[in-house]
Amino acid sequence: MPAHQHFMLHKPYGYLSQFVSNESRRRNKKKLGELYDFPDGTMAIGRLDEASEGLLLLTTDGQVSLDVRSKKVEKEYLALVDGIITEQAITELQSGVDITVKQETYTTLPCQAQALEDEEVRWTNSRHVRDERHGPTSWVSITLTEGKNRQVRKMTAAVGFPTLRLIRVRIGDIHLGQLAAGKVVTLDEIVVGS
Repeated sequence: MPAHQHFMLHKPYGYLSQFVSNESRRRNKKKLGELYDFPDGTMAIGRLDEASEGLLLLTTDGQVSLDVRSKKVEKEYLALVDGIITEQAITELQSGVDITVKQETYTTLPCQAQALEDEEVRWTNSRHVRDERHGPTSWVSITLTEGKNRQVRKMTAAVGFPTLRLIRVRIGDIHLGQLAAGKVVTLDEIVVGS
């Protein structure tokens, strides 16, 4: 039996976190297989929605996928939000907020959240989101150990600061670093920390 293969990808904006689609409405959507010649059996570990970008791990090993998606592994996101985020909003994010998951109210687990200075995220300027005439924006870092559908977007909206752009920058000890959008790195193994 061949050894499992592992990959790190900077998923660009506008791509689905999947390889094939049986849904006719998604027929013309861009998929991961267009970015790299992944081996058969490769699966994305978790997902980033079409409008999100950043670090995505892929593997041919289902057990590694389960381990990485567990609540033991932190996932860090940078969110560009509408408006200048307040300390009160940061405190609410840290404590947990109510969001809707599968038509039911869910209170998110406590997490790490902090406002970021523009200098800390200068590297993100590669994709223009909106013109300054539409009001100020700010960046926030949110680190979760859970992964509900569109959770970060729902969390920032719940505290009054809708997400305009979302980038996952870290999974456990694996960082996106300076990997360019659309680029893939082959990994010997996926180790996300203890």
